Amino acid sequence: MSFSATGSNSPILDNMSRNIGSWLYGPSAALPDGETGTENTYKGERLGLPQHGPGSMPSWLRRSGAFFADLLMAAGVAAVFTFPHAPQNWSLLVWFIVAIFAVVLFAFTPGQALFGLRVQRVGVDAPVGLWRSAVRAGLVFLLIPAAIWDQDGRGLHDKASGTVVVRTR
Repeated sequence: MSFSATGSNSPILDNMSRNIGSWLYGPSAALPDGETGTENTYKGERLGLPQHGPGSMPSWLRRSGAFFADLLMAAGVAAVFTFPHAPQNWSLLVWFIVAIFAVVLFAFTPGQALFGLRVQRVGVDAPVGLWRSAVRAGLVFLLIPAAIWDQDGRGLHDKASGTVVVRTR
């Protein structure tokens, strides 16, 4: 029995060798035969989003700026209610509540509005909704899912909730 990836009649062995090849030779080795991973010319193309302008994918810098602006605003609001003491973890609670309800009601958080961003569902012209917003905020709170992106620039938190962050201007 041969364990060679080439000429094997076993789809299991072919798939295993392709996955091992992705570890040894990079992620493009795990793509199906004939695909190079460069079929999409810009971020958001697979989602049907425009390349530039409103409705296109924002840069990671713009999304990060919106996130940190939201954190600073939440810390300020929490500080008002905990004065003269430091807000400590109350800032995170304020951020979490604002992140959920602002997206449900307006499709953006205050920081996203400041940076010209909004959250929308992928492929559906419908509001984000409470459960999607809660899942999204919970995963952003963990930070790691928000820091892992696909080739379109969508974080795992957006993929799990079926949403995408797009530019408004």
